[in-house]
Amino acid sequence: MRLCLVTDCLGAMSFDKMLATAEQLGYQSLEIACGGWSAAPHIDLDRMLESSDARDEFMGKIKEHHLQLEVLNCSGNHLAPNDEGKEHEQVVEKTFRLASLLGIHKIVMMSGCPGGSPTDSTPNWICTSWPPITTKILNWQWNEVLIPYWKNKMAPLAKENGIERIALENHGCQMVYNAETLIRLRDAVGPLVGMNLDPSHLLWMGGDPIAAVHKLGADRIYHVHAKDVRVERNYMGADGCLDTKTIDQFAKRTWNYVAFGHGHNVGWWKEFFSCLSMEGYDGPVSQEMEDLTMPPLTGLKKSTVVLKEALPMDFD
Repeated sequence: MRLCLVTDCLGAMSFDKMLATAEQLGYQSLEIACGGWSAAPHIDLDRMLESSDARDEFMGKIKEHHLQLEVLNCSGNHLAPNDEGKEHEQVVEKTFRLASLLGIHKIVMMSGCPGGSPTDSTPNWICTSWPPITTKILNWQWNEVLIPYWKNKMAPLAKENGIERIALENHGCQMVYNAETLIRLRDAVGPLVGMNLDPSHLLWMGGDPIAAVHKLGADRIYHVHAKDVRVERNYMGADGCLDTKTIDQFAKRTWNYVAFGHGHNVGWWKEFFSCLSMEGYDGPVSQEMEDLTMPPLTGLKKSTVVLKEALPMDFD
């Protein structure tokens, strides 16, 4: 496995300062977001597409810090039936083109979530089978939108740009949000599609990431995010995990994204990574720090200590 960093947590830093920090903390590779739901703090997508000098400088600086560019991330909702969806789709298309220019063959993104009918103007995430209309909506989303989109648009676009793997994050409010939905889309589209297994999302949804590792196996896991969740016991028991308060209201939420090891101890994470290794996964483990209760650099430093202890790797 490789120690990778999602650089957004250092978004307040310049590109050069971020690289120096990542090197100092012992990271080996980088996951850089290009837009969508990210502000893309460390890359100018249009400039990179337009200028070979910009690309050479970008990759040269990464190499100078003994790092490699692991993957580009274009997570957003390109299936949203509105202007945001069109904007996110443009980011996806540009990211694919940039990946081709940089020799990157894997993309991290999300499956997308369409509306509930051809006339909707907002996405509609269905996570229940009642009332009966929900099943009708879900069947339309899968059979009329999601599968045709991925088979007829995303797969050819990926092939055109030399992209061999697309790692879909199992995020809530997406059509692919767990092992079952990933397998369903993969069965329809083929091995281009695999999972970016982010255990934090399964944890807040009440799932077991370790069970997901064994259900998916290494053949279907293309990327792994190292991100933790803490269930807030003073609220969860009474209200459950379906919390609509924004993440900046962390003192009132039933669950929160937290620094690595601040929700589940290092023993739990050792088991998680041991099981990944057992299944044959030997790819990047990408630290994604989204704890709002502490300064980003502090959270990253604390997370890195726990991650290094938990991974079945020698960092000497």
